[in-house]
Amino acid sequence: MTTPTNDRLARLSLREKMGFALGDLGFNLYWASIASFLAVFYTDVFGIPAAAAGTMFLVTKIVDAITDPIMGAVADRTKTRWGKFRPYLLFAGAPMAGAAVITFSTPELSDSGKIIYAYITYSLMMLCYTVLSTPYSSLSGVMTAHPQERNTLVSFRFIAAFAGTTLVNKFTLPLVEYLGAGDESLGWQLTMALYGLVAGIAFAVTFFSTRERIAPPPQQKTSPWGDIKDLLDNRPWLILIGLAIVIMMTITLRGGSSYYYLKYYLQRPELISDYLFVQGLALGVGAAITPLLTKYVDKTKLLMLLMSIVGVLSIAMYFVPAEYVSVIFVLNILISLALGPKSPLAWSMYADSADYTEWKTGRRATGMTFSAATFAQKLGGALGSAVMLWVLAAIGYVAREAQSDASQTGIALLQTVIPGVIALVAVVVISFYPLTNSTLAQIQADLKNREAPNP
Repeated sequence: MTTPTNDRLARLSLREKMGFALGDLGFNLYWASIASFLAVFYTDVFGIPAAAAGTMFLVTKIVDAITDPIMGAVADRTKTRWGKFRPYLLFAGAPMAGAAVITFSTPELSDSGKIIYAYITYSLMMLCYTVLSTPYSSLSGVMTAHPQERNTLVSFRFIAAFAGTTLVNKFTLPLVEYLGAGDESLGWQLTMALYGLVAGIAFAVTFFSTRERIAPPPQQKTSPWGDIKDLLDNRPWLILIGLAIVIMMTITLRGGSSYYYLKYYLQRPELISDYLFVQGLALGVGAAITPLLTKYVDKTKLLMLLMSIVGVLSIAMYFVPAEYVSVIFVLNILISLALGPKSPLAWSMYADSADYTEWKTGRRATGMTFSAATFAQKLGGALGSAVMLWVLAAIGYVAREAQSDASQTGIALLQTVIPGVIALVAVVVISFYPLTNSTLAQIQADLKNREAPNP
């Protein structure tokens, strides 16, 4: 039995932190494949027009808008001997792997048939992702409420996440070539099957190595609609949702356009894997130093500073001539270093917002809080991919052919100025976030006192 113990300020062992983190390495074998390669898979391998693929990325979020909060409500009301959230990691890995394989498949279909197939399989993959990711993200909110422990836990998570991203970015294209042995379509299927196997093992390790310690108040009785109402009254959470959408657009635009930028603008396709590899490494280093940074700088101020750096350097990168490849690599590393802390900061802030709801209302809905956060992340990613593909269509992009000067300029903007401007918008959004370190300390003290038995 691993029922919650309400030891809300628990210190976590290194084993538990690493076990939890490994789960996000598994998730990012999927997420990085989607962010970095699914758009180019659709346009250059499956043969879907860029504009149609962009619209598909966005329209399918309608399904997520329904399924994500449903999954959050289901997870919050799950009661098993293993807890509310952990069981999903053990049982949903195989369906996720299967959905990824069929999404990265290329059946012989008409042009309209390909688009319909993409809608169905991508939606199915995102549904499976929701069933897994909502409980996983929620788990970080119930393992501990100790502020620095939570920051460290989420930083461990994103070190592993960016390690997964780095592996995907470095080895996916070589794996496709090697496993396919000349058959690119088969290579994509086998590569995703391999990622699915590794991810399933990672999810199992997370299940066996973690504990749920924080439970809702015993007297709590709420409906899903009540949970949603509590979230809509939670100002910090609303700001974080807007922030997630904006920042994910920045990350997805940079990652998704990298292939086009290296191949068609720099005309150095042999550097694609290396460019994405150093990007992933820098993101991981940024995540790793987050606990150190949060010891000295308030999370809100730190996030504003980092996104300002991302915005300024991204815009500056546009003005670097294409032949200055080393300068472009250095800027890519610096931008990624500044982006690295974003994820651990934001996800620890989601957990803080769940505590805020409990402090304000006496009710807790961790799963619903994180399901909406997951939806915002997916919506931001979809918007980034959609904008990228729509711009490619508007500038006359033709797959596997030399691009016009206008197309090359548009591709450069997608990698530099456009995500840079969006990063600066994120600075404005986060400036409204009200939960300072001192406020959070008071919230945790009050919640701890509520749990203390009456004398």
